[in-house]
Amino acid sequence: MVKGTHDIKNSRVLVLGITFKENCPDIRNSGVIGVINELQEFGLTVDVYDTFANATEVKKAYDIDLIQKITKNYQAIVLAVKHDAFIKLNWEQLSKNNTVIFDLKSVLPKNIVTARL
Repeated sequence: MVKGTHDIKNSRVLVLGITFKENCPDIRNSGVIGVINELQEFGLTVDVYDTFANATEVKKAYDIDLIQKITKNYQAIVLAVKHDAFIKLNWEQLSKNNTVIFDLKSVLPKNIVTARL
């Protein structure tokens, strides 16, 4: 994001997934929380979307409100959990406006991601 044209402090980031592993509702021991916290420490506004996770449990365990659907334009998207539904998303539509895409699971085609971490 720093290399691009995005103003970090005013950027919105979408994190896809908060569960411990793919296609599973278990949020215990999720490493994604560290990623979310780090992004917030940089001053980014972070939205988290995960259809497998129970929103009440996420709020209680991590004080995070899950969004119910992806509706906003984001300057960055982080694929954190490789739920089947996330792999099937329309990534071209999501990456409008020079969106930076980070693929933490190395599952998306290389031509649509900015970086694999």
